Amino acid sequence: MTMQNNLTVQALQWTGDTLRVLDQRQLPEQTIYDEYSDAAGVAKAIATMRVRGAPAIGIAAAYGAALSARRHYGAADWRQRVMDDIELLAQSRPTAVNLFWALDRMKTVLNQQLEQPLAAISACAEKIHADDIAANYAMGELGADIITGARGVMTHCNTGALATGGYGTALGVIRSMYRRNHIKVYAGETRPWLQGMRLTVWELAQESIPVTLVADSAAAWLMKSGAIDWIIVGADRIAANGDTANKIGTYSLAVLAKQHGVKLMVAAPTSTIDWKTSCGDQIEIEQRHQNELLAACYLKEGSVVSAWNPVFDVTPAELISAIVTERGAVLHPSEQSLRILKNESE
Repeated sequence: MTMQNNLTVQALQWTGDTLRVLDQRQLPEQTIYDEYSDAAGVAKAIATMRVRGAPAIGIAAAYGAALSARRHYGAADWRQRVMDDIELLAQSRPTAVNLFWALDRMKTVLNQQLEQPLAAISACAEKIHADDIAANYAMGELGADIITGARGVMTHCNTGALATGGYGTALGVIRSMYRRNHIKVYAGETRPWLQGMRLTVWELAQESIPVTLVADSAAAWLMKSGAIDWIIVGADRIAANGDTANKIGTYSLAVLAKQHGVKLMVAAPTSTIDWKTSCGDQIEIEQRHQNELLAACYLKEGSVVSAWNPVFDVTPAELISAIVTERGAVLHPSEQSLRILKNESE
């Protein structure tokens, strides 16, 4: 995995025996890696958002399955034990389709009768990681081709090396574009976890790429000012018709973009496209605990105050100007136009 070693930011580091996970909850104040040697630990790291971002979640889960195989190999029922751990990993986050895609690949290798199953299982996880990095570079260049001439761009949440195998999806497009032309970059703070403020700004600063942070509520005024031509975001799941689930707040940005003549790009690997889900209404939206929003005084029994805390929302395909993947880009996505990407992947 040569490319991984050249990256400034690494959310995941595979040692062969353990998985080192950069605890993104501690950024930007501290850079702390937690080390895991079993699937249960990796599942907890995903559920508690130590690792986040759809591609990174899938990669981490694949390594979790590899760790499970190393732990249980030799027992008479080792394959069943690994399957049980895979099920545990699958329950860690419900919305990111990359999680299930990666685990399905691990299951395929697990069920093969091979002379060296441990080596094959580990190699599969490493390939998922390496392929994601390569895909990020490819979509970064494709996306940069589309936005050539843009004066400024805005991104939401974190879609860089922290959320992927490396380089990034939407942030990869911005990286590629910045290397060609020093475009102005804006990052929304992304409440309630502040991934834009804590992670995206930090990540761009590691590469000395200038970035301007804006409050989420300032996005409409920023668009009206004419400072940006494109909003570039990632995705946790893309339905077959192009409807896209992404970090909460993406839908409102898409509506605002339509009003102000700003274009919206979604950058995601083809593994994020869920061909079995026909439209966005069928995407399960994860609801997280209200303690992420409420002060402790409102969490006491009998309190009349509650919180609604969806982690994602769904942007209809008609509000999306382009979907960019490692296999190509689709302008004005629809169920018919997305089929081109499906045919490319088969």
